Amino acid sequence: MIAACKRGRIDLILTKSLSRFARNTVDCLETVRMLKANGIGVIFEKENINTLTQSSKFLITLFSGFAQAESESLSKNVSWGMQKSMEAGNVVFQFTRLLGYRRGADNKPEIVPEDAETIRRIYRRYLEGASTHIIKAELEEDNVPTSLGVQKWNVGVIQSILKNEKYCGDALLQKTYVTDCVSKKVKKNNGEKPMYYIQDNHPVIVPREIYRRVQEKMSRRFGKRRVAQKYVKTEQGKYSSKYALTELLV
Repeated sequence: MIAACKRGRIDLILTKSLSRFARNTVDCLETVRMLKANGIGVIFEKENINTLTQSSKFLITLFSGFAQAESESLSKNVSWGMQKSMEAGNVVFQFTRLLGYRRGADNKPEIVPEDAETIRRIYRRYLEGASTHIIKAELEEDNVPTSLGVQKWNVGVIQSILKNEKYCGDALLQKTYVTDCVSKKVKKNNGEKPMYYIQDNHPVIVPREIYRRVQEKMSRRFGKRRVAQKYVKTEQGKYSSKYALTELLV
């Protein structure tokens, strides 16, 4: 809509209330100022404000501040409710992006047999020494579908499967969190927020012992010493599974 305004296709914007237009005072004022410079007015029906009038700036600042405060209050209430739900051990599943499980008749996760076999195959090949790139190539060669139903795999997806504790029946809650209700930036939780680990929450695809061995193997691979390579920018070397004596022969 803003792009259409800049092209001159819109003369006037009718909005139900300031909270529907923007919940951030700064963004609201900047957008209104930009529209006004282009001769475009915004009418807020609930507050009875027309941005083309002289007194509109003060009223917009006042009411948009109220809208932002209301949004922040609502966000805190929602966050508190989610926190209590996690403390109670309630696990939310993203079935569309979680390979191996589907929503059952009682809304609880149930195992998809053919997808579960793919998960076990990934874990088995990794323990046998195959790298994630080799596993990716093997899955694509056999036309094995991902959780989205495509045959094109990604190394990052395979790594996330190997790290996902849900496959051993557990669930780690609040891995990420939203910094604030204005920017809505999602950050990885590195201890800023409490995390909750729920054991034996749902059916198991990979035994816990195999999952533990995979985590240990991943830690060894990612924590290995730097090798003598040109253009290596970090202290973490690159794992290679091509040869039997890789990283063993010095």
